Amino acid sequence: MPKLLLSAYALRTWGERIRAALPADDLTFLTAEDAFAGDGPCDADIAFMTREVTGKSNPNDPTPELAGFDAVVRKSPGLKWLQIHPAGAERPIYRELRRRGVKVTTASGATAVTVSHSVLGALIAINRRFPLLADAQRRHAWEPRLGERSPRDLKGQRAVIVGMGPIGRNIAALLKALGMISIGVRRSAEPTMGFERVIAYADLPSVLPQADCLILCCPASPLTRGIANERVFAAMPAGSLFINVSRGEIAVEKDVIAALQSGHLAGAYLDVFEREPLDPASRLWDLPNVLVSPHTASHSLGQNEAIFEIFLDNLARFRAGQPLRNDVDNLG
Repeated sequence: MPKLLLSAYALRTWGERIRAALPADDLTFLTAEDAFAGDGPCDADIAFMTREVTGKSNPNDPTPELAGFDAVVRKSPGLKWLQIHPAGAERPIYRELRRRGVKVTTASGATAVTVSHSVLGALIAINRRFPLLADAQRRHAWEPRLGERSPRDLKGQRAVIVGMGPIGRNIAALLKALGMISIGVRRSAEPTMGFERVIAYADLPSVLPQADCLILCCPASPLTRGIANERVFAAMPAGSLFINVSRGEIAVEKDVIAALQSGHLAGAYLDVFEREPLDPASRLWDLPNVLVSPHTASHSLGQNEAIFEIFLDNLARFRAGQPLRNDVDNLG
């Protein structure tokens, strides 16, 4: 009988629904807290890493809950499959497990709508100068956006969307409703509905002069790390916008700051950073027409439920011996 490893919180929250989705006595449960406290190896066959496990962890500072879960997974020699809650699987432990033959599946798609809504809201906000209006409101200053200070019309602008997974495709669909045109960037250049053009990462420089807005929603990889840098911003038109909802290392932060300070970039929405939490001394906090978000573009009240539904679907597939959804080893 397979044994499922999950947090005590996840067991309390979803245990009965997991049992109800399976034949009687077809799965047993083990909490990560009990397994961590126990001596010797863990006999889990399946593991479900939910959001509260990662909690407030960041790449530079894992919480005790995450460190404990990682330790239990590492001492589970019979582990066959790990379901994680993020859309990306960049953490080194996931590569380590895959080398052991463990299937790692992500929750790609669970938050695509939420993140795309965050991007849409932020794009409208920085284009319409909402941060500047909010600052004027705090100062009780009547500062109409008139003349050269008026926002540009979004209709007809081109957005270059780097990353064409569920998030990128959802963003393109929303921007179309604004009358904007999307150019997609990914590993290969196959045409895709909703995009005027699709190009490979290597061809990004060719479209930058048309990029009224550069949007990053791609996974971190050797191809994408540092892809948004001084050369890229310089090639974009003056007054363009920048949005990053991918990973902090995709953009060179000092180059982002320089482009914003010079005015070459007219505004930005930044949800991820090279180091998180963002240093209170960072200049990004105080730059005008910049929205700083604490890595929460995907957060919503329904997020955990959407991730759980992916896990349930994959659990049924696992039991039936079928290919798993969002298997990292089978992603293009």
